[in-house]
Amino acid sequence: MIKTLALLGATGDLAGRFLLPALAALRAADRLPDGFQVVAAAREDLDDRSFQRTATERLERHAPHVPAAARANLVRSLRYRPTEMTDPASLGSLLSGIRQPWAAYLALPPGLHTAVVTTLGSTGLPAGSRIALEKPFGENLDSAMALNRLLTQVTRTAGEQAVFRVDHVLGLPTVQNLLALRLANRILEPVWNSRHIEQIDILWEEDLGLEGRAGYFDRSGTLRDVMQNHMLQILSLIAMELPTRLDQQALRDRKLDALRSVRPLPLDEAVTRTRRARYAAGRLPDAEGGAGRAVPAYRNEDGVDAARGTETFAEIVLDLDTERWSGTRFLLRAGKALHRRRKQVTVRFRPAEHPSYSSAPANTLRIGLDGPEDIALHLTGGVSLNPPSPTPVTLAAPPPFADLTAYGRVLLDLLSGGSTLSVRGDEAEAAWRVMTPVLTAWNAGMVPLEEYAAGSAGPP
Repeated sequence: MIKTLALLGATGDLAGRFLLPALAALRAADRLPDGFQVVAAAREDLDDRSFQRTATERLERHAPHVPAAARANLVRSLRYRPTEMTDPASLGSLLSGIRQPWAAYLALPPGLHTAVVTTLGSTGLPAGSRIALEKPFGENLDSAMALNRLLTQVTRTAGEQAVFRVDHVLGLPTVQNLLALRLANRILEPVWNSRHIEQIDILWEEDLGLEGRAGYFDRSGTLRDVMQNHMLQILSLIAMELPTRLDQQALRDRKLDALRSVRPLPLDEAVTRTRRARYAAGRLPDAEGGAGRAVPAYRNEDGVDAARGTETFAEIVLDLDTERWSGTRFLLRAGKALHRRRKQVTVRFRPAEHPSYSSAPANTLRIGLDGPEDIALHLTGGVSLNPPSPTPVTLAAPPPFADLTAYGRVLLDLLSGGSTLSVRGDEAEAAWRVMTPVLTAWNAGMVPLEEYAAGSAGPP
């Protein structure tokens, strides 16, 4: 197991909000190896003690559930060096003297990935080392392919095993549970096809606005931020053929097959099958469902360049060219500043075939992904037979037990040498091929940029 983690971008929001808390949780669960250390790096001029104080504050804020002793133990393992990430001498100095394998986690804006990976290559990677990159992987298909070629050159003979493309949604226990639902329940697999399923909705709706992420989000937008990666990864797990064995290669091969089966939209269909919008001024609901706080229109948010036309809402309808899914629609919808948080998969079955119940509501299976994380199967019963009186029946269950956060699972996979929670290079390219026609149509102005009030359900 790798004992040294180089955390590049250690003063950023990702490190403070997710990575350091995940490491503290791993320490509390005794899942980190003896002698584990974090070499933290960023541009800020700090020393070990001042960074440790900052880390302590962030852990108190974002990981209060982790025992104080585990948090303190992690903080003691932190070392900090001011580093210019694209300077070979500076980055080389950070990692000098480390002869054992290490993992470099690029908690950095995607625009820096190419330069930092190049610099890492010039420093030399000890055998068994790994490079972890956050999504989105590239900004389009061409840049993703170029970054894959660069990683191949830098990692030399190690190949994919040395590269960890992070998509933390794969670490969510509910997403992991998608496989178990299909593999372990004979009741589902026989109806998991287009004969019985009319539509599958994959939703990633948030009731928050930018929350200080304008610098990144305004150059990305919803499609690049969550749809090209998170949502297509979920689609691949739902739609893939079941692997004959549950090893890393077989699972990733089947996911790739599913992504390659998505029919790219011709430009004329990109106009009719996609929507984009951004939020106007409104009020976001509070935790109790009240009126909440007022937010300005997206175009007036600090750090936003309104001329970019960045979307905060995206909706796409896709078809898959496979025998299993021919005739089933896959609807992907994501948005910010909506009236409620809803991250889920909804499987919409076709109406009942018996003529007496053809007007009854169709069955649905709802799988919560990231709050609420429950599972609910909506069926129809009847209180009388003559005449039939359809009555809704809901079977619900709590979420699966989660001993680690999504980032805890990702970091454990990274350090232990696993790749189940990593996106393979050809998967990333296949996902961009799905989204390229949509981006082309949007960039050409073929799909209007609509508006919706913040705190509403989205564009009408």
